[in-house]
Amino acid sequence: MNVARKIVVVTGAASGIGRSLARRFAAEGAAAVVCADRDGDGARTVAEELAGRHGAALRAVAERVDVAVESDVTGLVERTEKEVGPIDLFFSNAGIFVIGGAEVPNADWERIWQINVMAHVYAARALVPRMLARGGGYLLNTASAAGLLTQIGSAPYAVTKHAALAFAEWLAITHGTQGLTVSVLCPQAVDTAMIAGTEQGGVAGVDGVISPEQVADAVIEGLGDERFLILPHPQVLEYFQRKAGDYDRWLRGMRRLQDRFAGMMP
Repeated sequence: MNVARKIVVVTGAASGIGRSLARRFAAEGAAAVVCADRDGDGARTVAEELAGRHGAALRAVAERVDVAVESDVTGLVERTEKEVGPIDLFFSNAGIFVIGGAEVPNADWERIWQINVMAHVYAARALVPRMLARGGGYLLNTASAAGLLTQIGSAPYAVTKHAALAFAEWLAITHGTQGLTVSVLCPQAVDTAMIAGTEQGGVAGVDGVISPEQVADAVIEGLGDERFLILPHPQVLEYFQRKAGDYDRWLRGMRRLQDRFAGMMP
């Protein structure tokens, strides 16, 4: 996909990867960028920045949306399609991180499940029938390298990112011959608020911390090739192959990595 002249929606657009991609989609010539975030003021700031930078060439819209609430996601899709136009690319990006294991309280498990998994389901539920009816569309979902590997120190993050990846995979298989294209973004450590306060990104930074702008570069390249897996840290593919090739050996290696980074999360 080339995003030029396309209508794009970005969730989690007020900061981090979402903000960087909103900027990049605009720079690539998108016809419209809808900036959605629970932080409505932050989304508005980004939309105003884009409008100021690109003028009449871009329609920039801000939406206050809590992706954990299905009616918010449905409303985002309906308003965009009615007031801006048919959505060509929906970037379901918003996510959160919770430290801990099985002892994490139910409320925190439920919250991270809603944001990291069900937000993708809500978007697909609202949008996939529309896209298929008009011959196609593109879903870009943020998971994480944790969805392919795991997240040391956080069972909720590892579990939800695996689920997010699995759902994207299912969509790609089920609707790929009907015009729907799906990509899943799986970075390691990115210089955002999620890794703030950790030393060099913690265990997720084992291969270095990259900028949101570098993630944007990888996304544009991945969309251009319509690749399912978009890996800003290319080492992740090798790790994933090792995991599939010898699961027990991979587990032993991950235990050693856990010992090495004990106390350094995420």
